[in-house]
Formats: sequence, C-alpha cells, structure tokens
Amino acid sequence: MTSNKILHTIMLLAFVSVFFVSLPVTHAESSKSKEGVVTYKLTVDYKNVFIAGKNKKAMAINNSIPAPTLYFKEGDKAVVYVRNKMDVETSIHWHGILLPNFEDGVPYLTSPPIRPGKMHKFEFVLKQPPGTYWYHSHTGLQEQEGLFGAIVIEPKRKTINYSHDLVVVLSDWTDENPNEVLRSLKRGNEWYSIKKNTLLSLFHVLKKGALGAQLEMWKQRMPGVDISDIYYPAFLVNGKTEQIYPQFKAGDKVRFRVINAAASTYFWLSFGGKKPLLISADGLDVQPVPTNKLLQAIAETYDFLLKIPSGKAIEFKATAQDRSGEATVVIGKGEILKAPLIPQLDIIKAMKDMAESHKGGHYNHGSDRQSENHKMKEQSQPNPHSYHKMKEQRQSNPHSYHKMKEQSQPNQHSHHKMKEQNKPDVHHANKTQHPMHQASNHYDHLKSIKKTQFSKEVPVKEIEMNLTGNMWRYVWSINGKVLSEVDKVRIQRGEITRIVLNNKTMMHHPMHLHGHFFRVLNKNGAYSPLKHTVDVPPMSQVTIEFDANEKGDWFFHCHVLYHMKGGMARVLSYGDKRDSRLKDYPLSHILNTDRHWFKWGEASVMSNRLDLELTMANTRNQIMFEGILSWVDDTYKTHKNFEMKSSYEYFFTDFFRLYGGLDVENKTEGSLGQIQEAEILGQLGLRYLLPYFFHLDFNINHKFSAQLGLSYDLMLFSQLEFFSEWEGIIDLSQLQDFSLKTIEHEWSLGLEYLMSQKFSLISSYDNRFGWGGGIHFKF
Repeated sequence: MTSNKILHTIMLLAFVSVFFVSLPVTHAESSKSKEGVVTYKLTVDYKNVFIAGKNKKAMAINNSIPAPTLYFKEGDKAVVYVRNKMDVETSIHWHGILLPNFEDGVPYLTSPPIRPGKMHKFEFVLKQPPGTYWYHSHTGLQEQEGLFGAIVIEPKRKTINYSHDLVVVLSDWTDENPNEVLRSLKRGNEWYSIKKNTLLSLFHVLKKGALGAQLEMWKQRMPGVDISDIYYPAFLVNGKTEQIYPQFKAGDKVRFRVINAAASTYFWLSFGGKKPLLISADGLDVQPVPTNKLLQAIAETYDFLLKIPSGKAIEFKATAQDRSGEATVVIGKGEILKAPLIPQLDIIKAMKDMAESHKGGHYNHGSDRQSENHKMKEQSQPNPHSYHKMKEQRQSNPHSYHKMKEQSQPNQHSHHKMKEQNKPDVHHANKTQHPMHQASNHYDHLKSIKKTQFSKEVPVKEIEMNLTGNMWRYVWSINGKVLSEVDKVRIQRGEITRIVLNNKTMMHHPMHLHGHFFRVLNKNGAYSPLKHTVDVPPMSQVTIEFDANEKGDWFFHCHVLYHMKGGMARVLSYGDKRDSRLKDYPLSHILNTDRHWFKWGEASVMSNRLDLELTMANTRNQIMFEGILSWVDDTYKTHKNFEMKSSYEYFFTDFFRLYGGLDVENKTEGSLGQIQEAEILGQLGLRYLLPYFFHLDFNINHKFSAQLGLSYDLMLFSQLEFFSEWEGIIDLSQLQDFSLKTIEHEWSLGLEYLMSQKFSLISSYDNRFGWGGGIHFKF
C-alpha cells in the first residue's frame, strides 16, 4: 500500500469515528481514552417538564429524567465530570459503589458540594462484581426533583445466559416543591391521606366494627397504620407512567434490571405470564428463584431474567405500596400477558392486628429517651461533632465476642455504652415482625451464590439502633435522637460490625450504608445475602453485619428522602483524619440539616372573630404567636375583645415540652371601637400529649394564677374534623386555705370541612363569642 493510500485510509477512519461519536445515544456518551478508562460528562441543569397534567420546573442530568444510564465493564476506571449549571449547589452519590471515601459524593461529609457554575471530577476504579446500581443527588431534596439515574457494570465474561438488557428506573412524582411537601408534613396535614383515601375516620372505624382496636391504638398514642406519607399524582417508569418495548422477539432472554429511585415509595413488582427468575439483588447475584410478586424497598435494585413467549408480550407493573397508583411496562409485542393485580390493603384489619399484638404494651415512639431500652445510649455534651474514645476489653476467649465501653473525652458531645454478649449467629432477618408485614419483604428468599459468613476469629462489635419517629411533628430519629444531636458512631477497622435494627415505628425504613456491602442475616446462615440497602418493616427487627475494612466517614441513613432529611441518619466513622481537601467545607453543614427551621401559619376569618396563628419550628424548638380579635359576644352584642399569646417551647420528648411566653388581653370589654386597657401576663408552663391524643396545657403566670387546658380533635368523616378546647383559670392565692377555686371557664367546639390542602370551611361555638362560621386557610 502506498503512502497516499495509507493517508487516505487514516483520514477516512477518522471521519467515520467522528461521525459515529456525534450520533445521539440512549445513554450518556462515554469515551475510552485508554484501555479500561471510561469517561462521562454530565451536566446538571433545570428542565421544564409536563407530567401528571401540569408543567413544572424540575432538575435533570443531560436534560433527561431519569438521568442517562452509565455503562461500565467490570474493573474499569470511571472518570465522570459533573458540571452544575443551576443556581444552587448539587452533588452526585454513587449508590452501592465501592470507592474511595472522597469520591462517595455526600457533600460536606465525604466530597465537596458542586457549587453553581462549577465542575467536579470523580475518579474511581470499579472494584466490585458486575451488576445494577444507580446514582443520585445527595443535596437537600433534589433527588425528588429528578436527579437520579442508572449504572450498569457489565461482566468481563457472562455467567448468566441472556441476549438483551432492559433497565427500568422507578420513581414517584409530585407537582409540589419538595420543600413545601416537607413543610406540610412538619405542620401536620391530613390532606395527603385524604387524597389517597387512606385516612381512617371515626365513621370508617365504626362501620368496620374496629372501635376497640382504634381505642387501643390511641391509648398508646399510636396515630394509626401509615403506609406512605405523601400523595403522588404519578408514578413513573423511565420517566413515564407507561413504557412499551416492542423490539424484543419470541425466545429472547432479557435481563430486566429494576431500580427503585423513588423518594418515598415502595413498589410491589408483578409480572404477567410465567414467573421470571430473580437473579440479582443490589447488584450481586443470588441463587435464582422464580417469582412474579415482590415488594421492592426504596433504593434497592433487583434483576430478573425474562423469556419472551411466542406471539405474546409481558406486562410488568410497579404498584405503589399504598395502592395509590402504578407504572406499567410492556415487553415484546402481541397479546399482553397481564400482571396479577395487587389486592387493596385492608387497613382496618391491619389496625386490628396491630392493636391486638400491642395490647397492654407500651409503644415507643422514640420520644421518651429516659425509657428507651437500647444498648447504645446517646447523651448530649457540649461539643457536637468530636469523636468518642473507645475502651476495649477483650474477654479471655479470643473467639468470643468482647465487651466494649465507649467513654467520651472531656469536650465531647456524646458517650456511648455498648455491651456484647455471647450468643449464636442470627439466622432470621426479622426476629420479631408484625403479622401485617410477615410476607411483605422477608429476605429469606435471597440466598447468596457464595458463602458470605465471616471468620469466627474476627471480633464482633454489636450496635443496637432503634428506628424511632414522630408522625405528628414529622421528626425521624435513631434511638430517639436526630443526626445533629449525636456524635459519629465509631467503628473499629479489622472488626465485624453488627447492627441490630429495631423499627419502633409504623412505617417501613430502607436503611442504606454508603461504601459497604453488609450481610442481611436470614435463614440461609452462611449464605445470607449481601446488600447495601435493607428494608426494616414496621415493628420488626433486622440484623446486618459487615467487615469494617474501609477508611474515613460513611453515611448510614433511611432512604425515605423525607425521613433522612428529618434526622434518621448516622455517620459511621473509622476515626481517620478528615481529608484536607474538605477543609473549606464544614462538616456541620450536613450534620445540622435536620435543624432547619420551618415556618407556617393559619387564619380563620369568621362571622364573629378573626383567629391567627404563626409558627416557626425545628426538631426541638418552637416559637408561636396566636391572636384573637372578636367583635361579637355570646349575646351577639358588638364589642371589641382581643387576646395575643407568644411563646417559646422546647421539646424534651415528642410528648412533653416546657414553654415560656406572654399573654396579652384587654382588661375590660366595651363597645366596638372603644380603646381598652391591656393586661400583660408572663407565663411558664408545660404541654403534654396524653393517651388518646388529648393535649394538656398547664401554665402559671406571674400573678400566681394557673391555667389548665385540654384540647382534642377527631376526624369524623374523611374530610370533616371535630375540634374542642377547654380552659380553666385557677386562683392559687388561696392555697393556704386549702381551697382551690376556678375563677373562669372558657370552652369551644366546632367542625371543620377540608376542601383542599389550604382551605376549609369552619363553624364553631365559643362561650365567650357565641356562634360563628367562615373560612379557615393555611399558608
């Protein structure tokens, strides 16, 4: 070949290469600068979308929701450039990927945040087995807004015979700003349950003959059976409510990769036709098991092997656990083999079962830290983010477990006391599980293809974590404390760390550990599966353990996005020195996210008065302002009467708080428009949530008068609420005569009909102001 021909050939190949590289692809464009190095360029920016009948400004990666799928080969070196074109910070966490601590992508903890207009380079070698993983933002609530996508690590050599891949990313979609969603949950709002038709009203309970069960729940201050917190107008699969993939032909074997990237929704997965084989969980192969129905927790990934039948198509459905919606996929073409329907929940039966199983017991919401029975005790000290010192005393037998005490140094935030007891291996993922959830997501069907047990020569450190929470204030915690109130949990490199997770709440919690795989101890013993995310069902116990062989600090948290934001998280620390590249990114920025203040208000404009209430609150603190202006008394004579209250309260537990404030009211009543003298009273008091959800308020003012109050509200029907309040003022100056006298009574009762999330019709009677009616609105 002449030199001219060689030159022409080179030019032609270069042109063809440039042409094909410029073609659009269904996944993110990648390049291999050298053997085994795969490079991606991702851009995070805003995107206007039209989903569920509404336009919304969302967030997207490379203008796509979900983000493009990233493909790698086993052992590749990943180089990913992430550019932020938004006007807020962002981040990317590589979920389920084993990588250096600095590359994990949790802003301010392991990686720098990606600030507006900036670009961050991630670089790590894929040292784990091939499988299905995913990535998402770990900043605020951005994951709910569209920042998530799939990762597929392909094997160097296939061990499972299949001809095609199909990646399915499940998600939930809200038209609201996620921060507004969280604010609604914080203030307490029944509207989401009304929209989903999951609210248990008194009428519904009576109709089903379940009053006894409901009273037992209320007695233990259990609000009811909660499946999901939020109403979603749409559930999506690869960005749409329905997807059709007709390209698969009869006889094709499809590896169907399902990723639950939802913010707060578990999905029931169901398949039409012959049961597919479940072959992988959280990226790792398991012993194949046929199934056409499986509950998938948030952040889990499952792979199934499907065979396309002749002349038929397979329907796949992802049904929200609370049955409020679904997303559908059709694979192949021809007659559709329908997926089995997921039956509606019998919430009343579930409540009866729960009431019976807890009858005579005490339900721990995680609020009363004095009464918690757990091995890890967390007590506040001045410095919130320092390490704690561990003092290990090994028992004489080196193969048995060892006792451990963790004592805080002088200026540390917390100290932990841990005890290890000799006991055999745990062989069940759910030691105690409520009847409602026994079949929902038990992991006994998962069996590793290889032995996963650790050597008995390695010491084991056990940590017990109670998953606790408060639905009415929407505070989620571990051992009764949110992330900002505790120190890092110290783990020792070279040991086996075993974590016993006790769910003390009525909701599922998908717990995810960054940078590690852990064994989920189940009936398969030595073949217990390895996972990175584990579902802990309501009122159940799950035990996990892992080889502590990494470096740095790693996040461990509930993957219900709003629970994590509410405080259900911990930092597991190897005690290594913080990476110097994070010196300009204070750790407190992420540890204190649950301390964020939320503000809301509500007002009632009625025929006889105006009521206004303003609130600002975070986990432990609440500031309130209340005002009443009335112009008609109980005999319908015009007058001018006003009262204003302001208070600051501190929540020692979810049930109990102390407060102090001022009460300002007119001293005498007169005709409308008459200026009246005001009286200012300083108050100190307490508020307590009693069994059956009665709210107690007791305070003493600076004139030594006491005020005792009780309030109660109840949903009579799905949108009709009854409310009542009584207050009595007691003159304590007569205590020396042993004769307490109530000098004034105030009481009211009424009905409120919820028309929307923000507006209600309201009618009430007050012994001071008489009958009134009007509109109540929230803002």
